[in-house]
Amino acid sequence: MALLQIAEPGQSTAPHEHRIAIGIDLGTTHSLVATVLSGKPKVLQDDKDRVLLPSIVHYAKDSTTFGYEAKPFMMTDPKNTVVSVKRFMGRSQADIKFQHPYILVGAENEMPAFETAAGRKTPVEISAEILKQLKDRAEASLNNPVNGAVITVPAYFDEAQRQATRDAAQLAGLNVLRLLNEPTAAALAYGLDQETNLSTDRNYVIYDLGGGTFDVSILRFSQGVFEVLATGGHTALGGDDLDRLIVKWAKKQLNIETLSDEEYAVFVVAARQAKEYLTDHESAELKLLDDRLTLDRPTFESIIQVALDKTMSVCKRVLRDAKLELDEIEHVVLVGGSTRSYAVQKVVRELFKREPLCTINPDEVVAIGASITANQLIGNSQDGSLLLDVTPLSLGLETMGGLVERLISRNTAIPVARRQEFTTYQDGQTAMLIHVVQGERDLVEHCRSLGRFVLHGIPPMTAGQARIEVTFQVDADGLLTVSAKETSSGVQAQIDIKPSYGLSTADTERLLVEGFQHAEEDKHLRHLQETKVEAQRELEALEQALKADTDLLSQQQARDLILAAEALKARLKTNELEAIEHAVQELKVHSDAFAALRMNRHIDHALKGTKLEDWSNSN
Repeated sequence: MALLQIAEPGQSTAPHEHRIAIGIDLGTTHSLVATVLSGKPKVLQDDKDRVLLPSIVHYAKDSTTFGYEAKPFMMTDPKNTVVSVKRFMGRSQADIKFQHPYILVGAENEMPAFETAAGRKTPVEISAEILKQLKDRAEASLNNPVNGAVITVPAYFDEAQRQATRDAAQLAGLNVLRLLNEPTAAALAYGLDQETNLSTDRNYVIYDLGGGTFDVSILRFSQGVFEVLATGGHTALGGDDLDRLIVKWAKKQLNIETLSDEEYAVFVVAARQAKEYLTDHESAELKLLDDRLTLDRPTFESIIQVALDKTMSVCKRVLRDAKLELDEIEHVVLVGGSTRSYAVQKVVRELFKREPLCTINPDEVVAIGASITANQLIGNSQDGSLLLDVTPLSLGLETMGGLVERLISRNTAIPVARRQEFTTYQDGQTAMLIHVVQGERDLVEHCRSLGRFVLHGIPPMTAGQARIEVTFQVDADGLLTVSAKETSSGVQAQIDIKPSYGLSTADTERLLVEGFQHAEEDKHLRHLQETKVEAQRELEALEQALKADTDLLSQQQARDLILAAEALKARLKTNELEAIEHAVQELKVHSDAFAALRMNRHIDHALKGTKLEDWSNSN
């Protein structure tokens, strides 16, 4: 009998073959690709020995250029040269508030398209072009086709932005093994899991300031498992913004109100060069068209202070979320090209009161971590720690009274599934609207709507009898699927949450901050709404009872009951909680007496025609 060779789950079907998996850091300003060769991660170079690929695409009528070749067009043809496309991923036109030279087309609440010389291009298509360049680089460097890729995203990317990234990868012909949060990738690159065998837990801060995004995550390494305790950040804060602040200062110095797109491009390049020069020098000169400006370190620090303060406030909030003190942090890891700036290192050092780690090239660290994960997921390696990422904001659905029932709290480890039962509000209800929301507040109107779907075909039953099982499932990429099922009939419906645009920076920040600020107010509002919903149900049940058994009441009793019901209805139009609760109690005095009379009648009906011996023989 011949033996059939099979593989372990997750491993190659041909164990003697090494499957090629790559890690891609799809960055705002630069992108990179890395892989694991002979057990060691390696960042792959292009044919000119360059590891960084500027995330720039230039569209001419008959040709498209990328990276370094596209860079000169930023000055000469800015409208057709797309830079920092990551800032447009999964965002609506309404979200895009920063200056840019592009002609954007499309509806206000949808992801826009760029009007270029080569036609309309969406952010997904442009990102796909960059990813294709990196895929081609890897295949040329390794002389083999790529079997799978791990692509990194900022921890604060919401479902729409993650989905847009996955779509871009698929368009580039990549098999996406996983979307991995950038700070998480950095932790793996530093081998923080290999640092110690001590039985004590270790906490690490990953401070990631890239070209266009900022993330900070707190990771805990405990008993061989990496867990992201808390995460925070800005999807629109990074080195680009530091450059813009310098440009704003330069305009003020030179009394310039507005710049053309071409002039703006010159100013931005000069600002970036000055910022980088200041890392190793006390002052820098900005060459701005016909003018010259000198920028020294103290001035530079004061210019960018507003952006650095934002990063510090996020760090403090994330520490609070993780319920940790400064002395419980083992290391602070710096990631992203912008952390090379002495000013950034200085504020991090001052806040965390320790020297930050920056031993691995901050440009390469994320791609290296992604390649380690890719190598594990493709089945080449069983080493490495289990990694648990988290949901950045709470997920829930709308219940009666416009209230939010949270199924998955923020900072819950993913992948995760949560199931909860709900029921119908009205008699004979045959459909239910499932409204999925994201945010930290108790009222739907204060949260962000993610999507709606309807569960049809519920068998008509008395209110409260139907059992609707709702399941929230977040996969390893942070993408959400919501399903609903009526348990007796088996009818079901589901939705994959793929909104047309992502959360704006302001919205993300607002949802979290408002959650804290309004906690007490929300508690009161929830109590008020729940009281109103319960009172409304009482009134509806009373109405049905009066239709059936009003003859049990004397005229006076009926009058008192109706007056108490009317008084409650009037109170329900107000938001006076105590007055509503008082009116409920007043009605209860009369309705309890009515309920007792009804119960007696139903018992009489049930016993009618039976004899005493029927009961004595029943045992």
